[in-house]
Amino acid sequence: MKAIVQDVYGNADVLHLRDIPQPAPGSGEVLIRVRAAGVDQGVWHLMTGRPYLIRLFGFGLKKPKVPVRGREVAGVVEEVGAGVTRFQPGDEVFGTCEGSFAELVCAKENLVAAKPATLTFEEAAVAPISAVTALQAVRDAGQVGTGQKVLIIGAGGGVGSFAVQVAKAFGAVVTGVCSTGKVELVRSLGADHVIDYTLDDFALAGLLYDVILDTAGNRPLSVLRRALAPRGTVVIAGGEGGGKLTGGFERSLGAPFVSLFSGQKFKGLVSTENYRDLEALTALIEAGSVKPAVDKVYALAEAPAAVEYMHEGRARGKIVVSI
Repeated sequence: MKAIVQDVYGNADVLHLRDIPQPAPGSGEVLIRVRAAGVDQGVWHLMTGRPYLIRLFGFGLKKPKVPVRGREVAGVVEEVGAGVTRFQPGDEVFGTCEGSFAELVCAKENLVAAKPATLTFEEAAVAPISAVTALQAVRDAGQVGTGQKVLIIGAGGGVGSFAVQVAKAFGAVVTGVCSTGKVELVRSLGADHVIDYTLDDFALAGLLYDVILDTAGNRPLSVLRRALAPRGTVVIAGGEGGGKLTGGFERSLGAPFVSLFSGQKFKGLVSTENYRDLEALTALIEAGSVKPAVDKVYALAEAPAAVEYMHEGRARGKIVVSI
């Protein structure tokens, strides 16, 4: 079968389309014929091996432990392993795995759910990581409720585009922060207000928010707290733009300590992948509250270009590889 493989850490030029052996599902796994694979920030981190901290988390010190890239997947179950009870061949599914930039991939049963019937495979493939992260940030870390004022930084990106919709579904008044080219997208997603950060600085506007969700990963906590209500909550989802060692994740690591000296809460989100939140997301999708925003669709052979485009930050919503 064909797959996008890398032998060493590096930029997109280390990714190559190759023929590799077909995987076989182990106990508790399903073999999925991939129809589409989402492109998230994690793909870039695992491709480059940066920040170096991720290498210590079991992904490979000198080279990738799993050579096939891609983690978000949507496709059709081809075969089930021993002990699998929730799926059978022919089921359409979406979820997370290791190595979705391939024609076939194995995924753990508990990381996969039935694909929302209202979505195409391309739309479903961009949701498992980004949308679940947004759901956990809004529902769990932010505990967003009706009437709360929520500021979402990076509202036009992968996690942010979902977070706008999830926060609206939970009854919030949402302000999205994004670049000029993404203003119309964020408005179309349902944001009540949109701030173009190239023109205005939300921290200097004098407005206070009950919850601030930062998915852009590059603003100091001291800046965020200027726009935060006295009893408000900041949720840091992801970390970008830092050094080679921690890559910006130091904000998430340090956030809880800031809360010790303030009535304001600062939380670093570490999202957890599970099928129950995929099912909760499906309920929001089928209710019409959430719709994946797909910017561009690439062929499998074009996956290196897809990763580059995503990492440049120009994507309006999500990027997907169609197989």
